Amino acid sequence: MKTLIILFFTLTLANSLLAQSNPAVRKQQFNLDNGLAIQGYDPVAYFTQNKAVKGSAANTFTYKNVTYRFSTPANLKAFQENPDKYEPQYGGWCAYAMGAAGEKVEIDPETFKIKDGKLFLFYHTFINNTLTKWNKDETNLHKKADASWTKFTQS
Repeated sequence: MKTLIILFFTLTLANSLLAQSNPAVRKQQFNLDNGLAIQGYDPVAYFTQNKAVKGSAANTFTYKNVTYRFSTPANLKAFQENPDKYEPQYGGWCAYAMGAAGEKVEIDPETFKIKDGKLFLFYHTFINNTLTKWNKDETNLHKKADASWTKFTQS
């Protein structure tokens, strides 16, 4: 029985990795606004400046069919050297919604969290800040969000 469970999880992980490496699937699953990830915000700036910074059309890079903008050439270069470090989790969809309901929900690019070297983005309006909800049950929601995202990337 343990062997079957391990085999199942290994195959599930392999399918997920294969789908993530397929540029057409990535583009279909990512949260893109007019073709841009993170609504044109610079993914590296979240890490280096600890804030959301709009990227520039002059500093644009497409990684596996997902287009990012950067505020500086240095940030563009950093991303090109290690894109997996800077890409947002769950394709740029709201981490809380992915964990709580397994749904793709838009984000407010200025509501984010860096945890364990990963970028998590959240939905936020005047009356609803999902980052606050995420923080109340982060461990549980993170596990559920990982499982939910795997389902999306297998399609």
